Amino acid sequence: MAEELIISAGSKEEKYRELLPQIEAVVEDETDLIANMANIASMLHETFGFWWTGFYRVHPPLGEQEGNFLILGPFQGPLACTRIKKGEGVCGTAWERGETVIVPDVEAFPGHIACSSLSRSEIVVPVWRDGRVIAVLDIDSKELATFDEIDKRYLEEMVNVL
Repeated sequence: MAEELIISAGSKEEKYRELLPQIEAVVEDETDLIANMANIASMLHETFGFWWTGFYRVHPPLGEQEGNFLILGPFQGPLACTRIKKGEGVCGTAWERGETVIVPDVEAFPGHIACSSLSRSEIVVPVWRDGRVIAVLDIDSKELATFDEIDKRYLEEMVNVL
């Protein structure tokens, strides 16, 4: 049986510090990537109240030919785009570069894909396995400039437990 998520009120960094070991505990005995992505998305979404929190997976998956596009994976929030080409939008850009992309104002990001007009800022973190990006964690906020280096540091740690 799953335990209840317990995060005390505090600064953003304090919440991440409390959340990280809980995520590690939830995924440590589970080998299914989709199940772990679903729980991580849920735990982040519940803790921070982001507008949209979820994963896009590289398709075709690792072990087949080079990935052609990202396909929607587990998420929390409103309806989302289903497929994203490499290099397109914030997700495709983070995948292509292989690095975290922080966008303080999505309207100022060239080629931003607007799945929702309510999204104002975004962070996308690549998920690495065997030297290749296999997915990205995408988080959107209804507020401008929500994400910073604190988010980047902890979210990169969190996707490394997958």
